[in-house]
Amino acid sequence: MSENTKTLEVSVWRGTQEGGGFQTFSVPSQESQTVLDVVSWIQQSADPTLTYRYACRVGMCGSCAMMVNGEPRWTCRTHVSRVLDGNRLEIAPLRNLPVIKDLAADMDPFFDKWIKAGGVHRPSRTRHEPIQEVSPEEPGRVEANKAIECINCSVCYAACDTVAGNEDYLGPAALQRAWTLFNDAKVQDRGAVLDAVSGSDGCLNCHTQGSCTRYCPNELDPLGAIAGLKRAVATSFFRRRA
Repeated sequence: MSENTKTLEVSVWRGTQEGGGFQTFSVPSQESQTVLDVVSWIQQSADPTLTYRYACRVGMCGSCAMMVNGEPRWTCRTHVSRVLDGNRLEIAPLRNLPVIKDLAADMDPFFDKWIKAGGVHRPSRTRHEPIQEVSPEEPGRVEANKAIECINCSVCYAACDTVAGNEDYLGPAALQRAWTLFNDAKVQDRGAVLDAVSGSDGCLNCHTQGSCTRYCPNELDPLGAIAGLKRAVATSFFRRRA
């Protein structure tokens, strides 16, 4: 870098689950620069041992999600000019997940909860039976469609304070998936979906703070899905007691 180059002071978290800390780098400032561009420059030009995760770079895969100045974001879609604090930037791995190394978080707990919440589709018909026709205007289909753009990037999970306070809580993405399946006419046992999310680690433990919906990069509404599950669980409970 020349002496006249404008630079950013970027603090990057380095370490593993066992411990670590922030390391500061001076990074050249560029026009239309994304946070992922900054991380890539550090790895390519300053320290090749920096570990991070990305794939598509165009907001399709969600794998580049990190904490940027304390907030979960897709780094490929976050322009530096929108998040700078003066000329400083802080980048860390996603909150609420174990750290593999540096900026790479371990996604296993996230997907384990997705499965625990009944996220795997269990169809009501076999492949040998005729395909079930479902009208796109059918109310359940309309409700299910609201969340099909979720790509499991874990931004909502990292934003969730309930997850931060209760590591067993299933989290917004898993519960949103459960709501999608509950409304899917092709699902074999919708009662089983409710059973999977009605325990102490499920939808009733949501504190309705709304960080999941606020930070979702795809502008989905996990909070609304969780509210729907709460209503469905309550309705099911009282019907069983009647």
